[in-house]
Amino acid sequence: MIKNFLGHLRTITAHRHLVMVHCFKAGIVKRGLLHDLSKYSPAEFIPGVIYFQGNRSPNEKEREVNGFSLAWIHHKGRNKHHFEYWTDYSTKTGRLEPVRMPDEFIFEMFCDRVSASKIYMKDKYTDRCPLDYFLRAKKKRAIEKVTSRKLEFLLRMLADKGEDYTFRYIRHQVTKIKESEK
Repeated sequence: MIKNFLGHLRTITAHRHLVMVHCFKAGIVKRGLLHDLSKYSPAEFIPGVIYFQGNRSPNEKEREVNGFSLAWIHHKGRNKHHFEYWTDYSTKTGRLEPVRMPDEFIFEMFCDRVSASKIYMKDKYTDRCPLDYFLRAKKKRAIEKVTSRKLEFLLRMLADKGEDYTFRYIRHQVTKIKESEK
């Protein structure tokens, strides 16, 4: 169990620090500083240790064992960079439906996905990996259409033009948003 404890702690801390670096490059410093702090809470950390494998999210293993992941339910309800956070009951359908994410959180979600791919894929990572991961589940994902298009646009830009270009683009968008809020 100590191996799982240390492995999970190293993994989530390395991931969080890499997301911070990416968020800083993207010009969303506050999002980087606040990213994934809930992973250190008992509700998420303990299952993370129990289901730790090192090559994928412990939430996947928890889901396989229990049919759902309480750690994930806790996490997505507290972290606005997950599209699953952005759901509400529609006045038209009366059902839970995805709603559009603000760009700030789409940018953080991009940084999160790139970082997770790097952490789990290690030497096999390429700038195409986050896009491939996104595309594999695209048809099954309950994500608002504009949000999905914006994220895919950024992931394709990363795959085609690389990190430097994509982070420069995001910083430019962040600057435009800040100027429009003045």
